[in-house]
Amino acid sequence: MPHLEAVNSLPTRADVWHVNNPHCLAHYQLLAEAEPDLLVRVLNLFALQFLTPEQVNVQRLDDLLSIDIVMGGLSWHRAQVIGEKLRNLISVCSVNLQNTDGAWDAPAQAAG
Repeated sequence: MPHLEAVNSLPTRADVWHVNNPHCLAHYQLLAEAEPDLLVRVLNLFALQFLTPEQVNVQRLDDLLSIDIVMGGLSWHRAQVIGEKLRNLISVCSVNLQNTDGAWDAPAQAAG
């Protein structure tokens, strides 16, 4: 009977959470119902990860809020995960995520 040996195999997929992944400048554009607590819930998703947006712009349009958030220092994967979390918030109608520093060719869109 052969003795057991440790198998050293390479990972089969990329580690999208790795710290050394290239960072982007993410621009989130949200359209949501004008609820009193919505802005706090949106910004809390960044605060829970110890992230501070570089720019936040909010404008009320009748019963809707238009929210633009610019966040640097995120990997593209992390930016997309935050975009999906924003999309899942109650009262959020749509989320458009774009990389404004041009490191990736196509914008990602998460609309709900």
